[in-house]
Amino acid sequence: MKFICKDFWTTVFKKQIDNLRTNHQGIYVLQDNKFRLLTQMSTGKQYLEYAPKYLAFTCGLVRGGLSNLGIKSIVTAEVSAMPACEYISD
Repeated sequence: MKFICKDFWTTVFKKQIDNLRTNHQGIYVLQDNKFRLLTQMSTGKQYLEYAPKYLAFTCGLVRGGLSNLGIKSIVTAEVSAMPACEYISD
Protein backbone atom coordinates (compact mmCIF):
# COMPACT_ATOMS: atom_id res chain seq x y z
CA MET A 1 0.00 0.00 0.00
CA LYS A 2 2.96 2.31 0.56
CA PHE A 3 3.78 1.90 -3.14
CA ILE A 4 0.30 3.19 -4.05
CA CYS A 5 0.62 6.15 -1.65
CA LYS A 6 4.09 7.24 -2.67
CA ASP A 7 5.13 6.12 -6.15
CA PHE A 8 1.81 5.42 -7.89
CA TRP A 9 -0.04 8.49 -6.57
CA THR A 10 2.95 10.75 -7.26
CA THR A 11 3.18 9.52 -10.84
CA VAL A 12 -0.51 10.08 -11.53
CA PHE A 13 -1.30 13.20 -9.46
CA LYS A 14 2.14 14.80 -8.88
CA LYS A 15 1.81 14.55 -5.07
CA GLN A 16 1.79 11.90 -2.37
CA ILE A 17 -1.24 10.78 -0.41
CA ASP A 18 -1.64 12.95 2.70
CA ASN A 19 -2.57 10.18 5.12
CA LEU A 20 -2.66 6.36 5.17
CA ARG A 21 -4.55 4.55 7.92
CA THR A 22 -5.39 0.92 8.55
CA ASN A 23 -7.49 -1.08 10.97
CA HIS A 24 -4.92 -3.94 10.83
CA GLN A 25 -7.61 -6.26 9.43
CA GLY A 26 -7.03 -5.61 5.74
CA ILE A 27 -8.82 -2.28 5.34
CA TYR A 28 -6.75 0.75 4.31
CA VAL A 29 -7.91 4.36 4.09
CA LEU A 30 -5.97 6.73 1.84
CA GLN A 31 -6.70 10.42 2.40
CA ASP A 32 -5.95 13.22 -0.04
CA ASN A 33 -6.76 16.67 1.38
CA LYS A 34 -6.42 18.51 -1.95
CA PHE A 35 -7.44 16.01 -4.59
CA ARG A 36 -6.59 17.47 -8.01
CA LEU A 37 -9.81 16.41 -9.74
CA LEU A 38 -11.90 18.16 -7.08
CA THR A 39 -9.89 21.35 -6.57
CA GLN A 40 -11.38 22.89 -9.72
CA MET A 41 -14.86 22.56 -8.25
CA SER A 42 -16.23 24.94 -5.66
CA THR A 43 -15.44 24.13 -2.05
CA GLY A 44 -19.10 24.64 -1.15
CA LYS A 45 -21.54 21.86 -0.44
CA GLN A 46 -23.60 22.41 -3.60
CA TYR A 47 -21.25 20.16 -5.63
CA LEU A 48 -20.76 17.51 -2.94
CA GLU A 49 -23.30 15.16 -4.54
CA TYR A 50 -21.44 15.25 -7.90
CA ALA A 51 -17.99 14.54 -6.44
CA PRO A 52 -18.25 10.71 -6.38
CA LYS A 53 -18.57 10.67 -10.18
CA TYR A 54 -15.13 12.25 -10.42
CA LEU A 55 -13.68 9.72 -7.97
CA ALA A 56 -14.88 6.56 -9.74
CA PHE A 57 -12.04 6.72 -12.27
CA THR A 58 -9.43 6.97 -9.53
CA CYS A 59 -11.01 4.03 -7.67
CA GLY A 60 -10.44 2.00 -10.83
CA LEU A 61 -6.83 3.18 -11.07
CA VAL A 62 -6.09 2.12 -7.50
CA ARG A 63 -7.87 -1.19 -7.92
CA GLY A 64 -5.99 -1.86 -11.17
CA GLY A 65 -2.66 -0.97 -9.57
CA LEU A 66 -3.31 -3.34 -6.69
CA SER A 67 -4.51 -6.05 -9.08
CA ASN A 68 -1.27 -5.83 -11.05
CA LEU A 69 0.56 -6.38 -7.77
CA GLY A 70 -1.52 -9.52 -7.21
CA ILE A 71 -3.84 -8.02 -4.59
CA LYS A 72 -7.59 -8.41 -5.08
CA SER A 73 -9.46 -5.47 -3.60
CA ILE A 74 -12.61 -3.41 -3.56
CA VAL A 75 -11.93 0.32 -3.66
CA THR A 76 -14.55 2.93 -2.76
CA ALA A 77 -14.33 6.70 -2.30
CA GLU A 78 -15.94 9.13 0.11
CA VAL A 79 -16.09 12.92 0.14
CA SER A 80 -17.14 14.74 3.28
CA ALA A 81 -15.63 18.16 2.55
CA MET A 82 -14.36 19.42 -0.80
CA PRO A 83 -11.65 19.05 -2.13
CA ALA A 84 -10.62 16.36 0.38
CA CYS A 85 -11.47 12.72 -0.30
CA GLU A 86 -10.81 9.27 1.12
CA TYR A 87 -10.24 6.04 -0.73
CA ILE A 88 -11.08 2.85 1.14
CA SER A 89 -9.45 -0.39 0.03
CA ASP A 90 -10.78 -3.67 1.35
